[in-house]
Amino acid sequence: MLFTETPSLERPLAAKLAGFEAVEILFPYAENAADLGTAIARAGVHLALINCPPPNYIDPDGPRGFAAVAGEETRFQQAFRRTIRYAGALGAEFVHIMAGVAEGPQARAVFVENLKWAAEFAPSQKLTIEPINSGDMPGYFLNDFDLAMAVLEDVDAPNLHLQFDAYHAAKITGDVLKTWEHVRARVAHVQVGGVPDRREPEGGDFDYPAFFKLLDKQKYKGWVSGEYNPAGRTEDGLNWIG
Repeated sequence: MLFTETPSLERPLAAKLAGFEAVEILFPYAENAADLGTAIARAGVHLALINCPPPNYIDPDGPRGFAAVAGEETRFQQAFRRTIRYAGALGAEFVHIMAGVAEGPQARAVFVENLKWAAEFAPSQKLTIEPINSGDMPGYFLNDFDLAMAVLEDVDAPNLHLQFDAYHAAKITGDVLKTWEHVRARVAHVQVGGVPDRREPEGGDFDYPAFFKLLDKQKYKGWVSGEYNPAGRTEDGLNWIG
């Protein structure tokens, strides 16, 4: 989402020169893994996270997740295996497993079983799930933090964690800090974006400087990732990382 002015294989270096220590590449699958791995290594950045599943090349606008979709269990396993190959080749610390569009008790049961399978299939790979607000992704199954916490309890896997996006928290609950306190014991990865417009995480309706100070005070050790749509050139809106 950042550095889109730059060819994809040059973005890791652009991020490094801008002051970032790590990058996320949500969907790296259009690139040759060896070429992308070389670009990351030469830039000297860590790859924090990639998403599962890979995009569907037949339908690029198709679902970006189906871990909670009944009847798609085989498809999920195939996609997860491919994601794990990329994660291993690129050294990705986290794999975010996307739930997809679904609802109801059956979807929850399918999601839990798929997550259990994934955690057992790749026990050394850190995995995350992330609540996403229904306005940005209508019908997305995992659209509630209480549900996410319950799913984590049901799966009960040491390598499965919560991914906390403050922008989505604001949209879902209206109270980012209260939500953070409720879930932070399970959080391994944080993302930020401006509220309400998902621009740079500064100004707007949420006090990000205060949130960053709170993370430091609480000795949060994970990554804080800028996941937003820059208002202009990426480099012109990076005051927040200071």
